[in-house]
Amino acid sequence: MKQDIAITTDAVIFAEEKGALYLLLIKRKNEPYQGQWALPGGFLEEDELLKTGCLRELQEETGLELEHVERVGIYDAIQRDPRGRTLSVAFTTKLSQREPIKGSDDAAEAKWVLLKDVEEIAFDHGQIIEEALEKLQISL
Repeated sequence: MKQDIAITTDAVIFAEEKGALYLLLIKRKNEPYQGQWALPGGFLEEDELLKTGCLRELQEETGLELEHVERVGIYDAIQRDPRGRTLSVAFTTKLSQREPIKGSDDAAEAKWVLLKDVEEIAFDHGQIIEEALEKLQISL
């Protein structure tokens, strides 16, 4: 029996200002996890590369336009998304300052949050954030 598997991308964008580390989050407009904070991201289109899809979703949801991100990893837990079987490829970068952002598309809101203040977060995004910190060699 063939199973449909969706592919998504997630963007883990940090910014460091005056010794404080911020993380870019969006408030989800739609289910699942409607109203909860999450990483910017979404479904890959048929005709795009993973990195291109990540940068597109980041721009659509936050208005932030970047050119360079590094791959963090692939997330494939069976139940990671209640909508069905979904694989996510996460990308990360660290900016030297917070850039202007605005929530749009699937994001009700976009916000730079002090990393130390991040609490409950949707999906398996907590694990993705931890691994992005390791990838960028950022210690808290």
